[in-house]
Amino acid sequence: MTITMIIELLIVLAALYVGSRYGSLALGAISGIGLAILVFGFGLKPGTPPTDVIYIIIAAVTCAGTLQASGGMDWMIQIAEKMLRKHPDHITFLGPLVTFFLTVLVGTGHVVYTIMPIICDIALKKGIRPERPCGVASVASQVGITCSPIAAAVVAFVTISNANGYMVSIPQVLMVTIPACVLGLMCAALASYKRGKDLDKDPEFLKRKADPEAFAYMYGSSATTLDKVITKEAKASVFIFLASLLVIVAFAFLQMIHTADGTTLAKAVNLPKMNICIQIIMLMAAACNIMFCKASPKKAVAGAVWQSGMVAVVAIYGIAWLADTYFGNYMEEMKAMLTGLVTNFPWAIAVVFFLVSVLINSQGAVVVAMLPLAYELGIAGPVLLGVLPSVYGYFFIPNYPSDIATVNFDRSGTTKIGKYLLNHSFMMPGLISVIVATIVGYLITNVFFAGYFASFVN
Repeated sequence: MTITMIIELLIVLAALYVGSRYGSLALGAISGIGLAILVFGFGLKPGTPPTDVIYIIIAAVTCAGTLQASGGMDWMIQIAEKMLRKHPDHITFLGPLVTFFLTVLVGTGHVVYTIMPIICDIALKKGIRPERPCGVASVASQVGITCSPIAAAVVAFVTISNANGYMVSIPQVLMVTIPACVLGLMCAALASYKRGKDLDKDPEFLKRKADPEAFAYMYGSSATTLDKVITKEAKASVFIFLASLLVIVAFAFLQMIHTADGTTLAKAVNLPKMNICIQIIMLMAAACNIMFCKASPKKAVAGAVWQSGMVAVVAIYGIAWLADTYFGNYMEEMKAMLTGLVTNFPWAIAVVFFLVSVLINSQGAVVVAMLPLAYELGIAGPVLLGVLPSVYGYFFIPNYPSDIATVNFDRSGTTKIGKYLLNHSFMMPGLISVIVATIVGYLITNVFFAGYFASFVN
């Protein structure tokens, strides 16, 4: 590795670090500064922006935004809340499952902002230390991204893998990530079940409880969505959204089925590529929500789901372009340095994915930026599919919005960021969940069902 390569790599890392400190749009925008230095300052050939993935994210976020604007997301949250309040004793396990599956359905972890105050409220009123369910539930809302058929990370993995000869489909990805991630989350929930002191034995909590003002703050109100009126249009928008997901999955299955002459059924019926299918279906569902479910376009673009999705678009645009520019110009050098490692320990790419995610706070951006490099290094598709859960590492430094929001939602003060920054409420459940999910995913694709997942290679 030359001095010039090292300097340019430091520029890339500095851009990612500074962008993560500012957050939001800065992740992508400050990557543009790094890109300009590499291209104009060092004369590197610009890489290619990940336009296919960006178009899919825009379509999916537009659809999810209209779902929120129509009130459909409120209905989904209400259903989840009724289930949680019916079984408050199991909130440490059910809370994370709720946030996980909401993310799977909607494709973004930012739905946690609505349900998290309810999880905190149920735990506190039941006398359960809120840190136990809240820490895992916040992690679960992000873990669900690699399990959603419309999430950027999944779509990017399929698109890039297909371009590199590993003809995996969305259902096949979910066959690995969903069981692996659910098992990882349940292990994290089990480890959190007796985490910390019980509220009646926690001196810090008891001291706050003895203060009348603090007591009124903690117990004086209840967070709930059950008082919201759900219109028939809101319910219709949920059915439209779910139907669109089912159509996407059905089209993906057509990509898996082969005819007698060896071509896929999708090609036989002249279906376009999967990325095009997703965009068309999502845009059509969004249009139906606007025309038939009273989803105001202005309300949709003002909602948290649409705004967070557009931030993700900018982040992936800048980060992936920057990474592709650097790695694209030094691919041969990277192969020479890393070939021995990836040949002997191909699973070690999971560590790289995790560390990059700690820096850039976006699973989709990690996939778009690092997956092409992994394929160029000769790592097999089944290995990369198995370690896909490792692209979530941004719980490590507690600066992600969902984690910060969870700390604020917990009125008991038990969910917190420690004095030393890394001793926070999300570290233990995050590490357990990601490590277990990555190991299980790797075992599924490379041990138990190795022959099946290897068969997708073109």
